[in-house]
Amino acid sequence: MKIKIGLFLVIFTSMLNAQIPNQISVEDKIFGLSKFWQEVNYNFVYLDKVNKDEWDNLYKSLITEVQNTPNDYEYYKVLQKFCAHLKDGHTNVFFPSIIQDSILNTNFGTYRLFLSNIDDKAIITKVNASKKEELPIGTEIVKVNGIPTSEHIEENVFPYISSSTEHILQDLSVSKMLEDWVGTSYELELKLPNGKIKSLNLTHGTTKEKELYPPSETRLLEFKWVKKDIAYIGMNSFSDWEIMDLFMEKLPEILKAKKLIIDLRNNGGGNTNIGREIIKYLTNDTILYGSKSQSRLHIPTYKAWGKWIQEKDTVNNYWSKQGYLSYRDRFYHDFPYDPYPTMNLDISRIEVPTAILIGHNTASAAEDFLIFADNQEHMVKIGEPTFGSTGQPMLFTMPNGGSARVCTKKDTYPDGREFVGFGIQPDIEVKKTILNFLNNEDPVLTRAIEFLQKDN
Repeated sequence: MKIKIGLFLVIFTSMLNAQIPNQISVEDKIFGLSKFWQEVNYNFVYLDKVNKDEWDNLYKSLITEVQNTPNDYEYYKVLQKFCAHLKDGHTNVFFPSIIQDSILNTNFGTYRLFLSNIDDKAIITKVNASKKEELPIGTEIVKVNGIPTSEHIEENVFPYISSSTEHILQDLSVSKMLEDWVGTSYELELKLPNGKIKSLNLTHGTTKEKELYPPSETRLLEFKWVKKDIAYIGMNSFSDWEIMDLFMEKLPEILKAKKLIIDLRNNGGGNTNIGREIIKYLTNDTILYGSKSQSRLHIPTYKAWGKWIQEKDTVNNYWSKQGYLSYRDRFYHDFPYDPYPTMNLDISRIEVPTAILIGHNTASAAEDFLIFADNQEHMVKIGEPTFGSTGQPMLFTMPNGGSARVCTKKDTYPDGREFVGFGIQPDIEVKKTILNFLNNEDPVLTRAIEFLQKDN
């Protein structure tokens, strides 16, 4: 029996590999690796946080490894692992479309399931509707292919995810822990909400069923009254100026509120200017203070001079300091900082006690919104730390239609405080537990309402 199973696995693996494109030449594999390494060395704004010796040695070791990758998919996996070494959420390597189209995450033929990190466990939070009884929401995946889920993630998922923060690394690793090529199979051990253990074998394939449970609909802007005098505004993206129009439509209602709740927990960012244009209606301040930015400045001649300059030579000598830092890839250009004046704007404003709900999915331009809100005494942040990554990525092409990006801009609070790498912290921390999830409770929203009613 063991011989037959082993033979089947060999045949199945061979058939699976035959479907994976293998079109990138050895020369292009080396070139792609070198191109990414080069762009990071020249443009990555957080290069000062990278151990350059380790980075260069890793590059050298991968020159041989990429040449021996059996197909394009494995080649790009090596590049993603290389990229993950930088630990930045705005620096990534992306598969070519011919590969990406055959990589599935939630689709398993007759099954479809979505995973979330709750209480540091891999929890099924959504399934295709026909499987809601068989796979109840709240089911935990405790083992994958015979090993504990935590070990599977540490060995097969963590190394390929580029993240600035530990909590986002955990979240993404759970959500992507079953992502793989079409035809890849997994043997899962599940713990149902009632405590029973169940085994399930799944193979990646297209799921035709569209209806999901529980059903959900996320609108760009959501408005409702959670209490007689407390208005709730869910702003779920700053990627489309349409949200500004929707906000203005609701402004007459918003102005009636005695207290406000702004929900940014599902806002992954977009355009910083959109958030800035909205927040000016939520404060009486005549000046708004946004993030401060800088990028690396590279002038080759200064770098050449810097080789011969010692740290002691930089005292009270800007020329020497620029050369010294340039040689060490640590010289930066500070973008002009201009606070945003609103004093001459003829607009209707509301400044009332405001709770801003934040979480791990509050990212990028939504974090910039929080920078504007930082000095607003009537605003308090409730929830969990944010995504902890923002900046301006530079996108470039990679072999056979793939792409990559490198973060070129560092953003901080106006006073220089950093939030990239750990996220903007809540003033009042509230976490959603598995029990909250199973009972369909929103403890963050509940705490915000309690805070506004009791403390204001």
